[in-house]
Amino acid sequence: MSTPPSRPEAEQAGAEQAGAEQTGAEPSSGAPVRIGALVPLTRPGWVEAGRHLLAGLELAVEEVNEAGGIGGRPIALVVRDTAADPQRAAAAVDDLAGLGVAALAGEYHSVVARTVAARAEALGLPYLCSSAVLDALTDRPSDLVARLAPAQSHGWRIYADFLLGAGHRRIAVAAEPSVYWASGTRILRDHLVPRGGTVVELDARALDPAALCDALADSGATALLLLAGTPDPAVPIVRAVRRDRRLPGLLIGAPAGQPEFADWRTLLGGDGAAIPFLRYLPERLGPLGARVGAALRERLAEAPSFVAFEGYDTVAVLAELLRSPGADWERVAVDGTRGRVRFSRTPGTGVRQWVRPPVQVVDRDPADLGNVRVLHTG
Repeated sequence: MSTPPSRPEAEQAGAEQAGAEQTGAEPSSGAPVRIGALVPLTRPGWVEAGRHLLAGLELAVEEVNEAGGIGGRPIALVVRDTAADPQRAAAAVDDLAGLGVAALAGEYHSVVARTVAARAEALGLPYLCSSAVLDALTDRPSDLVARLAPAQSHGWRIYADFLLGAGHRRIAVAAEPSVYWASGTRILRDHLVPRGGTVVELDARALDPAALCDALADSGATALLLLAGTPDPAVPIVRAVRRDRRLPGLLIGAPAGQPEFADWRTLLGGDGAAIPFLRYLPERLGPLGARVGAALRERLAEAPSFVAFEGYDTVAVLAELLRSPGADWERVAVDGTRGRVRFSRTPGTGVRQWVRPPVQVVDRDPADLGNVRVLHTG
C-alpha cells in the first residue's frame, strides 16, 4: 500500500520462512506448481502487513491443494522476504525465475511492487500484485501484470469524497517525500480543488511534531491527513495533535491505512481512535469470506486485516489462471472472499485491474478500539 515506514522494532515475524518452499496438504500428485511469493517480513518493511499477507497466501495454498491442486499438481509457495527494498525484490524475482516458478504473487509496498512488475514483465512471468495501489505500477501497458487492490486514484478519490461530505474543505497533509505519498497528494488536490477544497502541504520530515502543530494552527485546516510512515513519524504527530489545545476538533485521517493493524492500537491507545482510513473489505462478508476470516483469525491469533484477505484471493485467482492455457487475466472469474473477481484493463494503470474491489472509509471506535465503524463506502 505505502512506501516503507520506518519501524524501530525488533520484530522479525515470519522471517524464518523467507526462502522456504511450502506445499500445504498434498493429496494431489505430480511435480508441484511453484508460485513465488514476495512479502515484507523484516524491517524496514511493514512487517505486520507482510505477516497478514503471508497468512492469507498460505491458507489459500493449503485449501487449493486439499481440493486437488492445479490439474492434480500441488502448489508450492516459494517465499522471499523483500524487506521493502526494491533492489532486494528484483534479486528475489531473478532467483524465483531461476527456480522455475509459474507466477509471482504478493507485495505490499508500492515502490517494491513496481520493481517486481518490471522484472516480471522482462522475464515473461505473470505477476498478481496483492496489496500495492500505486496507479503507475508499470511504465507501459502489460499483459502479464494484474492487481487485486484498487488503484490509488480510485480509493483516495473515495476518501476525498468522504472528507467533502463531512464538511472539510481546507485539508492539510503531513507528507514524507516518496513517489507514493506525492501521488496521494496529487490525487487529493486534483479531486478536492475543483469542488471548492484546498490542500495545504506540510513536510513531515522537515517539521518536528511541535513545529507541525504550529503550522497547522496557522493554516486554518479542519483536517490533517497523515501521508507518512508508522510508527515514525505518524505516531508522534498524532500524539502531538491530540494534546495541542489550539487544535480542538481537528480531524486526523490516514488514507493509507496505518490504523488497520494492531501495533497502531498498542502504540496509541485511545489517541489512535476516530482516525478515518481506507480498507478494502465489503460491509458484510459472504459465506466464503466468513469461513476464511475465521480460519485467518485462528492462524494469526487476531482479527485478520483486509491484507490477509487479499493474500487468500491472490492464490485463488492464480490457481484459476494457471489452470487455463495462455494466462489471460480477462478470462479469469473467481469467487473471492470479498466478491466476484474479474479483471479488465484500467486506463492510466497499465495493468489488468480487479474491476470492483470493495472500498470503505472506516475508523476505530473510541469506546472499543477493536471495533471498526464504517463511515463511507464507494
